[in-house]
Amino acid sequence: MTLRHSLSEELNRQGNEHFSRGYYTEAYTCYAKALEYDRFTGDQRALVATLGNLGNICAVSGRRDSAQAHYHEVLELQKLLGDEKGIGTTLANLGNLRADAGEWDRAQAYYLEALDLMTKTHDEPAQAVLFSDLGLVARETGRFEEAIQFYERSLELMRRLSNLGGVADAWRMIGRTFLTQKRYDEAIACCQTSQSVAERLRDELRAGGARYVLAQCYEEMGRLQDAVDLLDQVVCMDRKYRLPKLEENTQRLQALRARLTDPYQSRPCRGMQA
Repeated sequence: MTLRHSLSEELNRQGNEHFSRGYYTEAYTCYAKALEYDRFTGDQRALVATLGNLGNICAVSGRRDSAQAHYHEVLELQKLLGDEKGIGTTLANLGNLRADAGEWDRAQAYYLEALDLMTKTHDEPAQAVLFSDLGLVARETGRFEEAIQFYERSLELMRRLSNLGGVADAWRMIGRTFLTQKRYDEAIACCQTSQSVAERLRDELRAGGARYVLAQCYEEMGRLQDAVDLLDQVVCMDRKYRLPKLEENTQRLQALRARLTDPYQSRPCRGMQA
């Protein structure tokens, strides 16, 4: 392995570590430096890894056009390399971009194409995530029972694979679906399970995600103090990790506190998303 290749791998490793902790700016810097090395060496497999990471960081940072460009370049390289397993993952990532834009039909088309390849390659970890993605599409298009079925398939696979982070995610998404249906007791039970699993993992971001949905449950039920207590923890986490919803969640918290001090104020806050 050349020095440049080892530097690329190390930069991607550092970027992944920053990414997992929510430090997106630092992660992007590492991936961008790795890309310079990979362009120089022309190593196609290294390029696939780095471009995929860049696509992911752009996607979570709201830079969908850049993410799409990276994913399409990855897809072309994977086709040249005959990497069907990788193609399935990239198609799912492209579906995620369309889902982020609210283009549910296009998202589902990507997901179903990806599912065919994941089934063919027996890629169960990727399928576990994809079932959750399909659940999101079903939920957002009003097919709630179908959504819960997809989430339950994801939960089953995550358990079988001993992916506790995925288990926490699946419980949160089931809870979010129940919340959409105003089935508050079931939603709260699911989110509390998600939070408990995340806390056992010491995963602050996942625990915060569960609290985020719980806060909305309590707000809609009129339990404003409980909602404020949870959302305050979410805002602290947003600030700690410099997450993109910090300003939105801070404004929401302020509005909830105002409603606590003025019981006659009934103006609803903007809805949250899981």
